[in-house]
Amino acid sequence: MTAPVLCALLFPLLLTASLPANPSQPNLILMMADDHGWEETGFNGHPHVKTPVLDEMATTGLKFERFYAAHPSCSPTRASFLTGRHPNRMGTFAPGWSFRPEEFTIAHLLSQAGYHCVHLGKWHVGAVKKESPVCPGAMGFHEWLSHDNFFELNPTLSRNGSTPERFQGESSAILIRESIEALKRARDAGQPCLQVIWFGSPHEPYSGLPEDLALYHDLPARYPEPVKVTSNETGATVQRPRGQILRERYAEITALDRAIGTLRSFLAESGLRQNTLLFYCGDNGTSPESALGFPHRGAKGEVYEGGTLVPGLIEWPARIPRPLQVRDRVCTTDLLPTLAAIIGQPLPSRPLDGIDLTPAFRGETLQRRTPLAFWEFDTAHLNPEKLLPYIDPTLQQGTTPLVKRMRGKVTRDFVNFRHPPISAADFRGPRSVIEEDSKLVLHERKDGSVNVELFDLKTDPAEQTNLAEQQPQRVEDLQRKLRSWQDSVLRSLTGADYPN
Repeated sequence: MTAPVLCALLFPLLLTASLPANPSQPNLILMMADDHGWEETGFNGHPHVKTPVLDEMATTGLKFERFYAAHPSCSPTRASFLTGRHPNRMGTFAPGWSFRPEEFTIAHLLSQAGYHCVHLGKWHVGAVKKESPVCPGAMGFHEWLSHDNFFELNPTLSRNGSTPERFQGESSAILIRESIEALKRARDAGQPCLQVIWFGSPHEPYSGLPEDLALYHDLPARYPEPVKVTSNETGATVQRPRGQILRERYAEITALDRAIGTLRSFLAESGLRQNTLLFYCGDNGTSPESALGFPHRGAKGEVYEGGTLVPGLIEWPARIPRPLQVRDRVCTTDLLPTLAAIIGQPLPSRPLDGIDLTPAFRGETLQRRTPLAFWEFDTAHLNPEKLLPYIDPTLQQGTTPLVKRMRGKVTRDFVNFRHPPISAADFRGPRSVIEEDSKLVLHERKDGSVNVELFDLKTDPAEQTNLAEQQPQRVEDLQRKLRSWQDSVLRSLTGADYPN
């Protein structure tokens, strides 16, 4: 038996000796949408999309003005959300790359404090079947109803890693229905509950309920230009008018918003709202076929602001009794340190990239010891045939079907490798670092040289004016800090953070 598999098997056993529940501990519900960019909300000024529930949360709770996904794509951000670490530390380089069994998650943390931990929806950091050493159950969750990747109307989901089953209805509503039932069980058992709810919306391929589509009937005529998207009928890539897909995408966002409203109503009616922390964010920026080009540069898959800025909201009346707006830059890596501070648990003894956000609940300014960095690892130089799989490939095979085909399959498999000795090529890939209002962006050109851009995000949030030539000392300083951070990340990638 390999060490990762043994670790995954032993972790749940260790957690059975966790601390007894503290009745004063809050319920923690952490929600994340799939491909929901910063601008696609009413409260951030979108001209079309209707999000009345999220808008109300933004006016009554805590709104992060500058909330970042740790990566401009989904699997890596999800790994950061769970671990408080940049995904490159654990080899979760891109969509379809799993994380590793030795990682310590928020579910491990909360289980040790007596919480009942539930995962609902998209997983996408490994296979959800119970045999997988990185399924939700192996990574600290007591129960899960999950999908290996994304899903639309009438989703097929796996309950606790068993044979997937089909659920009829709108997918966000289905997840919230499951959430409410799990909250009732935890309440009746006298346990606080951690729920991680990762919606399948609004990731393409798009579909919507008739009543939601009707809200956006005018968009096909407004945006007639063709864009590429997945066909719900064939699973292949097709071209359709942008307005048609925007109508369906926004219908998904509105349905998701309504489902969150159902959860909020339950919390209020059941008396749980006062001491429940309800969190919402996206996992990366708006997908390219749907991005309308404002107010930020770039889209999903890019380290510009449009690729990493997402909505970020918290409601918790017991601790955040008045509306707050936080302008400090925060990130999905900050969730684990924040939860540890809330419940009074020590942090895992390994490098973390996040910080404790609880000072912001009191209106205090947040302090980051190191700059906020983003990095799309360049996997092109890796040769999978010469690398040792970190997890048995049969355990990395997905079971839950989806519409979009990839290499002829309607399921998704995962990879992760034991990394070879670090080389100069490992430092490559689009990357950026933000300190105060300065942002440095580096990209390799095709000839191997590096394109250097420096932006002042205070005066130029759209990243249009490159200041690199005018401020060479600032460029040098940020390059040095970025490289130092990369050194730390690559040391983690080799497995140096894990116990022998």
